[in-house]
Amino acid sequence: MDRDEHVLITGGAGFIGSHLARALLKAGRRVTIIDNLSTGLHANVADLEGDPNFRLFVDTIQDVPLMQKLMLDCGTVYHLASAVGVKLIMEQPVATIDTIYQGTEVVLRLARRYRNRVLITSTSEVYGKSEKVPYCEDDDRVEGPTTKHRWAYACAKALDEFLALAHWKETRLPVTIVRLFNTVGPRQRGQYGMVVPNFVQRALRGEDLEVHGDGQQSRCFCHVYDVVRALILLADQKSNCLGQIYNVGSTEELSIRQLAELIIRETGSESKLRVIPYQAVYGDGFEDMRRRVPSIQKIHEAVGWTPSLSMQDIIQDVASDLRVQMAND
Repeated sequence: MDRDEHVLITGGAGFIGSHLARALLKAGRRVTIIDNLSTGLHANVADLEGDPNFRLFVDTIQDVPLMQKLMLDCGTVYHLASAVGVKLIMEQPVATIDTIYQGTEVVLRLARRYRNRVLITSTSEVYGKSEKVPYCEDDDRVEGPTTKHRWAYACAKALDEFLALAHWKETRLPVTIVRLFNTVGPRQRGQYGMVVPNFVQRALRGEDLEVHGDGQQSRCFCHVYDVVRALILLADQKSNCLGQIYNVGSTEELSIRQLAELIIRETGSESKLRVIPYQAVYGDGFEDMRRRVPSIQKIHEAVGWTPSLSMQDIIQDVASDLRVQMAND
């Protein structure tokens, strides 16, 4: 199998990366994963280790000699390794900045040497608290002060984007940036503050669903299967998607209170809602955005992508996955 058919996924034992690995293997690609398992789980990819086209390396992407070997062997790199979740970001801001920027710097520096095709997953957080909705890829970014820890994540991911586009400008490194908007689905866990698995698990247990703030803040949630499809479509583009940024997310907007109520209905739960102030959850230094809605016109025009799965599909898939997990605990 030639180099172009061999892909490397950094952070590949994580929620999105493990789904991406399966999709690529199913498409006949050879897949190598590197993950330090700080937030990823070996269980997410354990069943793949018997596949001759799959390799797992448990290590950090800051191990430069190892990364040199892996990237020399692979044509395309999906760079997913990152700090994840608002809770982790608020509790470990130093590790957040180090993990994000230093890891991306290694990937891009080596990709420049070996001419890898690179797809970098960024985040809707880079839009900050802009009130211009829906967000378009070339919109201005509006962020809070450096005294608010939440913005460390947004700034670090924005710096990743600046660095990637600088490599594109200087050497035409074939790189594409994807800004993800609330990806959810099976195998996502709630320990890092992810609202959907948290709510679904509580609903299945009949526990109160804790809504932070007033619950009127709204988000758009996209099924991981749709997101993986978008990542592969963009990475497989060899020309018109290079040096570009694309939003990937659903445009189905609902408030967190509406989300909680929908999850209770879809799971047949008797859970109640409980409103909790932000400060009680995250401490000082937290800011939230009222709305976060992507424009997906650009990616649709580039590769024809739109989401195909609804919020109800997401809830049912997450609930089915969590029921199995809870039964095995």
